[in-house]
Amino acid sequence: MSKIKGNKINRQKLDWLLSQSLDIQLEIATQHLEIIRIVINSILEGLVSNYTGEKYQRNGSEEGRYQRWGFNPGSVKIGGQRIKVDVPRVHDKLENKSQKLEGYESLKNIPEQDVTLMKQVLHGISTRDYKAVIDRLHDSFGDSAASVSRQFQERSKNALEEFEAKRFEDTNYLALFIDGKYMASDQMVIVLGVTDQGKKVPLGIVQTSTENSISIGNLLRDLVDRGLKFEDGLLCVIDGAKGLKKAVIDVFGDAAIIQRCQWHKRENVISYLSQDKKEVYRRRLQKAYNQDTYDEAKKELVLIHEDLQKINRGAAKSLQEGLEETLTLHRLGLFHIFGRSFKTTNCIESLNSGLRKYIGRVTNWSSSDMRYRWICCALMDLEPRLYRVCHHKKLPQMAAALKRELDAKVAKRTS
Repeated sequence: MSKIKGNKINRQKLDWLLSQSLDIQLEIATQHLEIIRIVINSILEGLVSNYTGEKYQRNGSEEGRYQRWGFNPGSVKIGGQRIKVDVPRVHDKLENKSQKLEGYESLKNIPEQDVTLMKQVLHGISTRDYKAVIDRLHDSFGDSAASVSRQFQERSKNALEEFEAKRFEDTNYLALFIDGKYMASDQMVIVLGVTDQGKKVPLGIVQTSTENSISIGNLLRDLVDRGLKFEDGLLCVIDGAKGLKKAVIDVFGDAAIIQRCQWHKRENVISYLSQDKKEVYRRRLQKAYNQDTYDEAKKELVLIHEDLQKINRGAAKSLQEGLEETLTLHRLGLFHIFGRSFKTTNCIESLNSGLRKYIGRVTNWSSSDMRYRWICCALMDLEPRLYRVCHHKKLPQMAAALKRELDAKVAKRTS
């Protein structure tokens, strides 16, 4: 595939892009193929529903004869670019064999020479006209644009309802990462849970103008109502926003054991400093936080605080604020095991980065419902690809430490 210098791309307009060879267009468009994958997944779900009926219902073409039967790996070619997809399987109970999805073959065999298709897809993406993308794809697949638009909206609506109704009684969660992602003028705050098996699971989302305690608190209470357990302590990793802290304390009380993001704290501190001192103190703070024990880390941070008092009072005050919460893992004796995964909000930042593949170029959110549906679909698609936290087999040590910390807090409060 041809390579193009970044500065050349930066200087060209859309008409230049559409005049390039297909290979070059694909090179530029690769990051947008996830949008196409979502549309294809919606089509495949429609094909399956024709046989089995809607998921969890029995209203197919011959009630009871066909059933969903997992997935097979597959792919679809668009203009010569292969997109991997999970192809649903349908089992014919009457014939005791797999039922062929006829429409899938037409998806697989879109002619490579159909350059017009790829150009129109590119045009829709580049101009942020996602309806044009969907319309053109479904014209090629033999489906009407109106039908596709309705299908996509219906599928994403069902996905959102499923996401917001999910129960948690059968899963033990040890930690929550809570962070917000800006979409136009509002934030979508996401809660990412970590199970006692180390799996990362998106649990909930809420739209809010700021990271305020009321809306986030309502989201957390909804998770509790759906079975989220926290009676033995819950590590809450947050960036230091006051609204987030207040929400977790209001909802979880003593069980909320807060780990402030060390990266956010470090960057907040050095933001007060002149350019010539930023890197010096960035390295010093990083070295302090990388100490294995609480005493070693606290000793170095105290020395840094004393030096900052001499050169910038604001930076010193920033370091002091919430300092103990940045050392929670150290104090619990867990940093040397779990520091890599839990000392910062990187886990959820990584999730937010994945979301950009789906929604990064959407600037016109026509409704709140659209925001929720798109993010929900993206989260559900990303979840199976999230890695477990580091040293997940040692998580029983975290569970025990959180329980001890909670017992100590309750004993101190009641003494």
